[in-house]
Amino acid sequence: MRYAVTGAAGFIGSHLADALAADEHDVVGFDSFTDYYDPALKEENARGLDVRRVDLGEAVLDFDGFDAVFHLAGQPGARSFGHVFPDYLWRNMLATQRVFEAAVDAEIPVVWASSSSVYGDAETYPTSEDVQPRPNNPYGVTKLSCEHLHDTYERLFGLRAVALRYFTVYGPRQRPDMAFARMVAAAARDEEFELYGDGSQSRSFTYVADVVDATIRALTAPPGIYNVGGGDEYTMRDALALLEEVARRPVRVRYGPAQTGDNHRTKADTTRIEQAIGWSATTSLREGLEAHWSWASARVADA
Repeated sequence: MRYAVTGAAGFIGSHLADALAADEHDVVGFDSFTDYYDPALKEENARGLDVRRVDLGEAVLDFDGFDAVFHLAGQPGARSFGHVFPDYLWRNMLATQRVFEAAVDAEIPVVWASSSSVYGDAETYPTSEDVQPRPNNPYGVTKLSCEHLHDTYERLFGLRAVALRYFTVYGPRQRPDMAFARMVAAAARDEEFELYGDGSQSRSFTYVADVVDATIRALTAPPGIYNVGGGDEYTMRDALALLEEVARRPVRVRYGPAQTGDNHRTKADTTRIEQAIGWSATTSLREGLEAHWSWASARVADA
């Protein structure tokens, strides 16, 4: 098969492109290599892949000849208030609209990355897809708006699409501004880790290989919206304690103010995707942290 992968130089996108290529599919990546974090890391992620430099917000995309598109490109991050908001409109909403237009023209299906951020502080936990979304930050607002675009293009133009609400993905290549990446790097370098808030915030931490598996298998799912989340819920304090066990060293922690717009808790109800395609997360937090730690500590040792 021939697949397009947007965001192929990013964290999850590069793992997805690698997995598809390893299964001997023809993979063409698209990425704008933005400077939201060091583009050199994206260059490293994309090594060995066919990744084209494209700004999805302004490009005229042509997916003729592809069998499907995996749309993982986007502007991430809860710190999306203020002057950066146009980036979220351009790189999330407008880019996604361009992808949907091109997929409709090429008559191919789309699997795309939404986010658990659409829920905000959810009404119930575990949170199912039927819970009313009420995002806490503009990032979540733009992802929810993309879901509305998904619905509109499906009803009016016959778009075939699956949206995946990812829950706090971690693992090797994770974005350097994310908590686990900063936490693991701090432990490897014997530096101080700044924890936003008091550490009681909890997440459905989901290992990247499980997310890639769900994303590939979602091509066979009925069109719709699905949660993709880890099995066990942990607080940040629990995760720090587990990392100290895995790394066999203490992590020096400095507590900072909570982030405006950050969700205090996430916990995924994955019943819908389990019933649709038989997927569930299989990597425990300990196993995932061991892999993340092994990768990060090796990079520090080689530096």
